[in-house]
Amino acid sequence: MTSKTLQSLLWVFVVAVPLNYLWELAQAPLYVGLERYTAAVFWHRFVASLGDGIMVMIIFTAGWITFHRWDWFYSPGITGYLLMLTAGLILAVLVEWVAVHSLERWKYAENMPTLPGLGIGLVPIAQMLVLPPLVFRTASHWLSRKNENCL
Repeated sequence: MTSKTLQSLLWVFVVAVPLNYLWELAQAPLYVGLERYTAAVFWHRFVASLGDGIMVMIIFTAGWITFHRWDWFYSPGITGYLLMLTAGLILAVLVEWVAVHSLERWKYAENMPTLPGLGIGLVPIAQMLVLPPLVFRTASHWLSRKNENCL
């Protein structure tokens, strides 16, 4: 793994965590026990955003393996965006299903819209569909500007 690859992976993570943290805070009231913003909720949502950052890094790796390029997300094209959406959907469904139904790590409040048949939250699924393209776009923009300034 080259230093540019590691740098890209780091930038993707650095962008992913705060964006996911904001989403996590916004959706907190949709979970049982997180309806009110307390210090514990802010911490719990931060830890969740670290996990979300790891999920985005998994999407990065899936693209790297699929396209044989570490910089695939600079110009992802339709296939790159399809990879982001497909991997994001699979990861979100797996994490939600296991956490809610198998491990019982969290429960949804009554106002959480759920996917019929699977009983998993639509908002966390939407999170992994909406944020990865935004994360990759932002990270590629920052990395491009950083590389321009180094010339």
